[in-house]
Amino acid sequence: MGAKYVMALDQGTTSSRCILFDKKGKICSMAQKEFHQYYPRPGWVEHDPKEIWSSQLSVATEAMGKLGVDAEDIAAIGITNQRETTVVWEKETGEPIYPAIVWQCRRTAPMIDRLEREGFTETLKEKTGLIPDAYFSATKIQWILEHVEGARERAKGGELLFGTIDTWLIWKLTKGEVHVTDYTNASRTMLFDIHQKQWDEELLEKFQIPRCMMPQVKPSSCVYGYTNEKIIGGRIPIGGAAGDQQAALFGQCCTSAGDVKNTYGTGCFLLMHTGNQAVESRNGLLTTLAVNGDGTAGYALEGSVFVAGAALQWLRDELGILEKAPESEKYCLSVSDSGGVYVVPAFTGLGAPYWDPYARGAILGLTRGSQKAHIIRATVESLAYQTNDVIQAMEQDSGIRLNSLRVDGGASANNFLMQFQSNLLDAQVVRPKCIETTAMGAAYLAGLATGFWDNIEEVQNLWERERIFAPSISEGAREKLLNGWKKAVKCTRGWAEP
Repeated sequence: MGAKYVMALDQGTTSSRCILFDKKGKICSMAQKEFHQYYPRPGWVEHDPKEIWSSQLSVATEAMGKLGVDAEDIAAIGITNQRETTVVWEKETGEPIYPAIVWQCRRTAPMIDRLEREGFTETLKEKTGLIPDAYFSATKIQWILEHVEGARERAKGGELLFGTIDTWLIWKLTKGEVHVTDYTNASRTMLFDIHQKQWDEELLEKFQIPRCMMPQVKPSSCVYGYTNEKIIGGRIPIGGAAGDQQAALFGQCCTSAGDVKNTYGTGCFLLMHTGNQAVESRNGLLTTLAVNGDGTAGYALEGSVFVAGAALQWLRDELGILEKAPESEKYCLSVSDSGGVYVVPAFTGLGAPYWDPYARGAILGLTRGSQKAHIIRATVESLAYQTNDVIQAMEQDSGIRLNSLRVDGGASANNFLMQFQSNLLDAQVVRPKCIETTAMGAAYLAGLATGFWDNIEEVQNLWERERIFAPSISEGAREKLLNGWKKAVKCTRGWAEP
């Protein structure tokens, strides 16, 4: 008997998970473990790289234990990870020299301000497809080298290594044999030329990061190396790696130009595959690397909505008008519309396509007849309005008209929201049976690299839709809704201007 499963290691911002998939793409075993978040100062966010590793290893062991399988039963391991989070460790000992600086951490914002003042924005955008932000890895590495005693000299001397979380996990799984990343993770460092597909010397120099620290960059679907026998009880090929959003895009089988997916989580992450064409955005979207059907690197446009599911948490935790987030659907359906109420959840400003850090949240259109249900419904609708804004920007940039949107993430289970989304987009919204698309993407990448699945067509046949939502309102009704939203957003702009 050959190996029966592919293992996906899904290393997220708050927890590490392991899922075992069989040949039919079905989930056979799953384990999850949360780990600590550290906030040493306001705006700072850190993780312990050793705890990330120990939690990831323990869930892998647990998922195998639940099924009673060993290393011989695992055809390959695929890794997907929180992107941009930065680890620097000693080459010799594997010891991190500083905690992992998490993607959400804002400590390096002054460094970004300096770059913008120096007029470096265009160069960065041209080469990396990114808008300069503390979100990405470059300034995080620079900060560690500047603030840990002796780090810069040691880095120059080849004693230190950098990695995003995929690189750190592969290093640990292979016991220091392999120092590698994939194209999608590399594209989020602000150090990688997405056109030449290589580390950029000018950018490394600008951020004062020695080239010898950087991992080798390989396709998202290929065998990087093998697990050390002492780690997991055998030599398993590590066959795939991709950042979480690109893995979800692949898991949704969005592998050619015009395919779009939206993950409705705390925020929303939208990616539109643009094939082999790097589309430059004029609407504040990011140009990033994605995975083509044949496993090679293609391109995508990415837009994010800062507050999506978090708006429902706000209704629950701060306003106390909702007991559980899933209950929101019941309230939405209890009224025929939002009663003219609009909620713009710009709690931390507005993301794509507005990029207004000074916008603030608002509830607009209230009357004496406004009920709790109207406010809840308007909040749920705000997820769809914000998604529509990003998709319109994608359509303008790419010249591609959306014909359907594939969805995943917690709030995609809300039927009211999915129907409203379809109405606003005037396009089908397609929800898959398996909403674990991020882990599934990692599994597909690894399984394709090792022959567990023969080709992308076989994988696409495994993808099953659970439900299609089709538009059900008139053009006039749609226009009226969207005009109200535009008016509401306008009221929130520049509110907190200093």
